[in-house]
Amino acid sequence: MSASSITPRGLVPPAAPLVAGLAAWQRQVEGASATLICVHGGLDRGGSFARIARRSEHFNVVAYDRRGYQGSRGRQPIDLNGHIDDLCAIATAVQSLGPVIVLGHSYGGVVAIGAALRRPDLFALLVTYEAPLPWIYLRPGFTNDLHEDPSEEAEQFFRRMVSSAAWDRLSDDDKASRRADGIALLDDLRTLRGSAPYELATLEIPCVYAYGDGPHQIYYEELVQHLVATSPVFRATSLLAANHGAHLSNPDQLLKLITDEWTHLCALP
Repeated sequence: MSASSITPRGLVPPAAPLVAGLAAWQRQVEGASATLICVHGGLDRGGSFARIARRSEHFNVVAYDRRGYQGSRGRQPIDLNGHIDDLCAIATAVQSLGPVIVLGHSYGGVVAIGAALRRPDLFALLVTYEAPLPWIYLRPGFTNDLHEDPSEEAEQFFRRMVSSAAWDRLSDDDKASRRADGIALLDDLRTLRGSAPYELATLEIPCVYAYGDGPHQIYYEELVQHLVATSPVFRATSLLAANHGAHLSNPDQLLKLITDEWTHLCALP
């Protein structure tokens, strides 16, 4: 069975495709106050949000493979504008169910902000977790050289972000699947090394920038100072004992953060 054909536990495919060519899953709950769209980062996939989806009591949840990744590899072209197009299209498809919240993890946060800038009418709240925004504040060592071979970059990225031991434990099929995502990953990484793709000062949608207390905590604390100074719509918050993959390791804490922020926003006059 291929990775793209696996339905994550707790999520089900929609009755009809939300966006042609995108692999997507959802979980709907009775009396949902909003729909939470989850956007994954580099070398990830939509199924990694299943733990959040299974715990959701107040939100419908939609997760999907970004174009170029896993079940959405056939959707082209692979670039930031395309990812923004897809997120806006998904939000359009579900907006009849109520307000839309976006959780953007890592590079998914870059996509989420871009979509909110393009179509602020579609989104009520953004929550980004450790989104890389080097145009605002560059992290030391971030601009390491990229491998020209996408499959090699995918392996090296996995080893850097997860661990070499975890890579070595993957089956041959899983390694091949990750390597096949290298083309999309390289585009993500090259975008981050290019010029600023948008102007954050024009963002209108409330955006919570969340981060953990891992090895780059000081960097994120300094980054959010720049963000808050850039626009009043940004708020910063941190998670305890959380690493970069908080949607996997700290799903309860991350979902509580989203729920609390949504409750606070709804209570505002």
